[in-house]
Amino acid sequence: MCAGLTNANITDMQSWLDRYQAHHRDLTWPWIYWAAVPMAVLGTVGLLWSLPVPAEFTAISPLLNWGSAFLMVTVVYYFILSLPIAIGLLPLVTGIAGLMNWLSGSEWSLLRIAGGAMAAGLIGLWLGHRNKPPVRALAETLQTIMIGPVWGLSVIYRRLGIPY
Repeated sequence: MCAGLTNANITDMQSWLDRYQAHHRDLTWPWIYWAAVPMAVLGTVGLLWSLPVPAEFTAISPLLNWGSAFLMVTVVYYFILSLPIAIGLLPLVTGIAGLMNWLSGSEWSLLRIAGGAMAAGLIGLWLGHRNKPPVRALAETLQTIMIGPVWGLSVIYRRLGIPY
């Protein structure tokens, strides 16, 4: 769990956003970091999507796998945190699921693409946090990787005056 978050405020949207903001105040190269976050998200979901699934998953749905389960849990958690944020992120999550489903049925290796995206994402995350110890910076970022899209959307919502 992220330092600074207790069980009492784990479902408080502003606690997550404040923690994420504080962790990303001192980025060395913000543009590299912000390009790396989506790559790390796609890599994480893709690697989970590539894992073997129990037969029970396939019996429920051919689309049910560890990656799609992770996305479903993420969406449920977004809805717990904030209805407007969850609704705003549904196109992103649906797009990620669609991309993973398409890649898994294509001639390209989803595992290799996801591994490459994850490696590029981790390198970018490290470069973005070069002034911090690399292991600590990566660990903190990976703990909150799915809050990154929430934070980005919250910035847009604030600028547009949309409450979340």
